[in-house]
Amino acid sequence: MTDKQDDDDDAMHTINEGDHVVLKRRDIFKAVQIQSRKKVVFEKQWFFLDNAVGHLYNTSFEILPGGNLQLPTKKDTQSSNDAKEAGTDNRNIVDDGKSQKLTRDDIETLKEQGLKGQEIIQQLIDNSSTFRDKTEFAQDKYIKKKKKKYESTVTILKPTCRILALMYHGREPGKICHLRYDTLAQMLTLANIHAGSKVLVFETCAGLVLGAVMERMGGYGSVIQMYPGGGPVRAGVESFGFPTHFHDTLHDFPICHVNALLADATQPDVAAQKTTTQLETQERDSPEDPRMVTNESSEQSLQNELQRAKEAKAELKRVRQEEKRKRLAAAAAQLQGRNADGLVIASRFHPCPTLMGLIRFLAPSRPFVVYSQYKEPLVECFTKLKEQGGTVNLRLTDTWLRHYQVLPNRTHPVLLMSGGGGYLLSGITVAMERSAPTASSTKILEEPAPKRQKITES
Repeated sequence: MTDKQDDDDDAMHTINEGDHVVLKRRDIFKAVQIQSRKKVVFEKQWFFLDNAVGHLYNTSFEILPGGNLQLPTKKDTQSSNDAKEAGTDNRNIVDDGKSQKLTRDDIETLKEQGLKGQEIIQQLIDNSSTFRDKTEFAQDKYIKKKKKKYESTVTILKPTCRILALMYHGREPGKICHLRYDTLAQMLTLANIHAGSKVLVFETCAGLVLGAVMERMGGYGSVIQMYPGGGPVRAGVESFGFPTHFHDTLHDFPICHVNALLADATQPDVAAQKTTTQLETQERDSPEDPRMVTNESSEQSLQNELQRAKEAKAELKRVRQEEKRKRLAAAAAQLQGRNADGLVIASRFHPCPTLMGLIRFLAPSRPFVVYSQYKEPLVECFTKLKEQGGTVNLRLTDTWLRHYQVLPNRTHPVLLMSGGGGYLLSGITVAMERSAPTASSTKILEEPAPKRQKITES
């Protein structure tokens, strides 16, 4: 039993063909899928990932001239600045561009000869007339700069919520509404996402928030994605590479049909049937007609083939409509109970109408969290929730994150940092009793009459 568990653990941490992985070079990430002999372009370099199969995640590979990956040798992993001489200060060094003897053509020739990045960096150091006069800090900075330019290494990582959030925020922050990974972590904590819960998610962050919720739940419970437009967007979810049973817990429901469920709360079966019927009618009104009638006998065989093709296409469309109807009916049944355990909203749309509608599907004493890049929409949500009641512990917060460089005698905050991490509105729902006030309670709430002041005679 122990050997089997060890094999399963090794398989989880081993790169296999078909896995979704994240490539890393310095602070740059890219999500790809490992496929046989598929060319991958990353940071202006192309290579194949076939040789990475069978190795462990977090392994660094060197890119060879032919595009193949290779594990770096011990010689390559040694630092270029071992046993180097260093100066005392940089005051006498003049940056006139003449200290480096190697020209651009010489460097290109070294590349054509098959020299690796580490060897090219060593050549640059040996041919620099000012390198040994620089201080130790300046030498480390010089080597670090040249490694970024000439070293051809890539690290393969297992996709996680934090890594994908860093990838999106670094490359395309507009796709995820400038959601930073520390803010996303606070959202998962404030919404109390855990295995076995039922969570409502409304997001327009390319599926990143949805994938983070599914990762935290571990494939147990149910997630209902409320989506705008014609269909749900799950590009970020695919990058996680979840197993099949994770997707069995995922449901989707169009946000435009939520009002129908709220209006027909007394008749849940009728509401679900009405919603699915509306969507089915919209798809059935397409201009395609599977039947074709012709009176020309000379083209009868051609018409028969066309008709069979259209009938097959119509049958496929009918099967898809039936599957979609079943999915929508299942999602509507999940919503009808109004017993969801959490609500997460992160959207480019104004959150107030969405929050006021979806919060009614939460059970009492359940958390909710709303993210917005700007503070003003959340202030409006805060005010409306206070006026409506039914919520406690409302908090409007912002997050601030700063990275630090930790090096010997050089520990200080990083100069380039993110300006803001957005704003979060969180709270907890409570049950409201709307019973009419009794006579006794009315008397208690009445303002007491002022007492008559005594006048003392002098």
